[in-house]
Amino acid sequence: MSQEGPSIDLATSVGYLLKETSSALRAAMEAELRPLGMTITHYSCLELLAQRPGLSNSELARGAFVTRQSMNVLLQSLESEGLVRRAERASTGRALPTELTDAGRRQLAQASAAVRSVEDRMTAGLTAADRARFAEMLRGCAVALR
Repeated sequence: MSQEGPSIDLATSVGYLLKETSSALRAAMEAELRPLGMTITHYSCLELLAQRPGLSNSELARGAFVTRQSMNVLLQSLESEGLVRRAERASTGRALPTELTDAGRRQLAQASAAVRSVEDRMTAGLTAADRARFAEMLRGCAVALR
């Protein structure tokens, strides 16, 4: 049984290599975050809130690449742990803005250091200029597909 048409060489396929790298990055991040009692989504939520305070559940879900329902469950958990606080009522519309508490900022500081160490390990063979160009190229790829 032969395949029709040209095949993809996995050793040079940018899509395949990106997925392989993504899987390795996720595993390494999970290994670093697990001892802190965090998941990647948990970390992503805190990082997004630190950089963009007041995001709604929907905005956080989009930024963390999860469903609104999953983000709502996470936010309830983070709120009960005292890591985030949500407004009692929305200032406009129905979205309840969320922000980090001091405890959330402390937990984020630990997690950010752990994630930074993984990224540094991943890009250790790149110069600062290569890293900047690599980030620019990845942004360009994402934009091209949207």
